This record gives sequence, C-alpha cells and structure tokens, in this order.
Amino acid sequence: MNDELQREIDAYIEAHWEEVIADINTLVRVDSIEDLDAAADGAPYGPEPREALDRALGIAARMGLDSHDCGGHVGYADLPGESATQIGIIGHVDVVPAGPGWHFPAHEVTRKDGYLIGRGVLDDKGPLMVALHAVKFWKDRGATLPYTVRVLFGANEETNMKDVAYYREHFEDPAFLFTPDSQFPVGYGEAGICSGTLKSGVFYGASIIEFEGGQAVNAVPAQASAIVRQGAYPFDDDDYDCISVEEYRGDIAKIEATGKSAHAAEPELGVNAIGLLVDYLLENEAGSAAERAFLELLQKLHGSTDGSGLGIACSDEHFGSLTAVGGKAYIEKVSMNQCRICQTIDFRYPTTITSAEIEHRVNDLAVEAGATFTMEHDKTPFLMDPESPAVQVLLDAYNEVTGENRGGMTSKGGTYARMFTTGVSFGVEKPWEDDPDWVGTMHGPDEGVSEELLKQAFSIYARALGKLMNVELR
Repeated sequence: MNDELQREIDAYIEAHWEEVIADINTLVRVDSIEDLDAAADGAPYGPEPREALDRALGIAARMGLDSHDCGGHVGYADLPGESATQIGIIGHVDVVPAGPGWHFPAHEVTRKDGYLIGRGVLDDKGPLMVALHAVKFWKDRGATLPYTVRVLFGANEETNMKDVAYYREHFEDPAFLFTPDSQFPVGYGEAGICSGTLKSGVFYGASIIEFEGGQAVNAVPAQASAIVRQGAYPFDDDDYDCISVEEYRGDIAKIEATGKSAHAAEPELGVNAIGLLVDYLLENEAGSAAERAFLELLQKLHGSTDGSGLGIACSDEHFGSLTAVGGKAYIEKVSMNQCRICQTIDFRYPTTITSAEIEHRVNDLAVEAGATFTMEHDKTPFLMDPESPAVQVLLDAYNEVTGENRGGMTSKGGTYARMFTTGVSFGVEKPWEDDPDWVGTMHGPDEGVSEELLKQAFSIYARALGKLMNVELR
C-alpha cells in the first residue's frame, strides 16, 4: 500500500512507537489480578485492577480523550464525533496470575530480538494500548469523525466479566464494537464457555494429605504437587521425566509434576501437570480405595481434552470439537481430620450440546466415583453474521494491510464481544505464524508478542476505524 492514509499511519508509528511501548509497560508493571478479599468501594475487583484502570484512564486523558471512571468496574475514553452513535473498542487491564516458570520479569516489559515479554503484553494490555493509540491517530488528524469512538477499559475479564455486566446496566451498547483480545483476521463467533467443580467424597484420615495444581480455571496448569503417605514401596522418579519425588517426612513423600501452561481455549498447546501427577499416583497405587476412585475419575478428565473420557465429546460446523480442561486442583478441609479433593473444569462447547447436558453427564459419572460435579458459570455460544458490512470492512482493513485474502473465523476463546449486542473479536494474534521457542503464550510463562505484529495491528486498527465511519450503523 502506498496510499496517503498509510503514509500517515506509518509516520505515526515512527514518531510514537516508543511512547506505545512505554504505555504498555505502565500497565504491565501492575500485577492486576482479581483479589476479592481486598475489594472496596471504587475497587470492586481488588486494589491492583483498580490501579491498572487508573493508569489506563490516565494515559487516555493525556491523549486528550474524554475519560471517565465507572466506580472501578470499568472505565471509558471518548473521541467525540458528529453523532452520538458509538463505535466501541474494548480491552481489559486485568491479568491471570503469573505462575511459575518465567525466565524474564513477569511484571516489566522486556524487549528481546523484536519481542515484548511480560504478563499482559499479549493478553490484553499490549493490544489495548495499540488500539488506544489508533484512536489517538485519528484525533491527531484533527477532523471530527462521523461517529463517536468509545474505548472501554475492563477490569474483570479474566474471571467473570462483571465489569461489562455493570457497564451494560448503566449505558447503552455501542452500535458496533470490537475487542483486540483474540486473533486476526475477524472472529464473528465464540464457542460456549462454562466451568464448574468436581468434588470428591469426604476422606477421613486421608493418605493424600495435600493435592494442588494450577493458577487459573481457564488455563492448562504447568505445575502440580501432592504430599502423600507412601505404601509398602517408596515412591521414586527414576522412570519419569516430568515427576520429582522427595522425602517429606518419615513415610510421607512430596511429589511434583511439571507440564506446560496454555490457554484453556488451546489446550493442545499445553501439557496438564495435574494429569501427569494423577497418572503417577495411580501407577504407584497411592491413596485409599476411595481416593483412587476419585483419581481414576480425574484421569478420565485429563486423559484427553475433547471430553471423550467424560462422555461428552461432540462438535459442530462452527466451533469444531468440545474441549474440557482441568485448571485448578486443591484440597478442601471439611474438619480437622476430614477433607476432599476439588478439581475445576473449563469447557468450550459447540452448539450441539448445552451446559445443562454437560453438567448432567459429568455429574452422573462423578456419582459413580462417590463425587459430585456442579456447574458454576456459563456463557452460551455467540454468532454474528459474517457478511454484515461492519465485519466486512474489518476484513478489508486486515487484508489491505497484510496483503492476504482471509475470511472471518470463530474461536473457542471467551472475549468481551459475546457480551454485547453487536461485536466481534479483532486481533492481534496470528496463530499460523510461529514465534521463537523462548516466547510464551498468553496465560503462560514468558508471555510474549512481536513488536512487528503490534505495529501491523496498529495499522489495521487505524484503517478499520476510518472504514467503519462509512458504514451505516444503527
């Protein structure tokens, strides 16, 4: 492309790229995970999401945008247009816990070989700041646009999206909205997402004293551990690459499993450490008969990611196969000498099954092992017309900048788009492109993103905003 608009976009990148990186780092420096125990008025998700929201609003105000805080739930910054009709852009400033396995500082942007590394550089602080600068690009041009552009800063995306629920109670939806929190080119549909918890029966005087793994419900866990009373034969790790065993106390051993973290929407990219731990414990006949019955149930879960072990495997033309990921495991104390093992499960499901059916089938299987399963959260599948004018101009912007000829797609990710009347996900990942092995994925250690990808995303967002101004929005 050699058109005048692209030359202006390129000039903005040249002049402001270091500012973009600095703004990303301003947000990455905040460990903005949800902390409901520390929630307060004005900080409903805890002090760190509140701090990250303040920083995002401060950046937008510095740009000259009309910025507002909505009680700490969400914030927004407007570029007023000739009409009050809004084009919305929404990203989030909260993150999942850093977890173990980092080789770079988790809460500071590290630049290496053209990549940014740090928690949130990809999900979603980096893309959000790039999109915000795309709005500033149009502000700096000086002309008043036909529609108002509203950039929304969410603070509760990684857990329950209560931020958007609050926003929609108090404000009308934008006429059209996109979120830079997924993949290119354009995501016009998202699979259903539900999650719940498996709970074993109550164990009295348990042989498995501790059992834990994972940092988040919606991530494949990279680490898991158990403290277990040894049987007649001491445990060892001689034949296991991913298992380490150490004597904890007398006849009690501590067992640690190491896998590979990944987002629950792409479990094939990870190795579930809880599954490795369960396999080891069963192979070594750890635990009582009741405890092993529950471990066997967990093995059915962790043995595959398509739900086949749980009897819920299915697929459809839009979203492909169901996925089931055991994200967090922990011991729940019932009394001084009684406890149960708990395991969360994240499901991404197509249109051929419902969350109610998943809950019913998994609970039936759990009961056979003396356990229960309860569904706790559900977001039904979301689909938008891929031929709608707004979707098509986003595709045009993407293909013009990249020189490609791609169509829209669906995903198993859960973005803000599904929460609004009319919305899509729009970048920044390109899953068909490979990154170096030392660059981690979103929700994993050493989370990273290419600077060139972010620069390209800026061009795409800037062009897309210009094109949306010529679409009739209602």
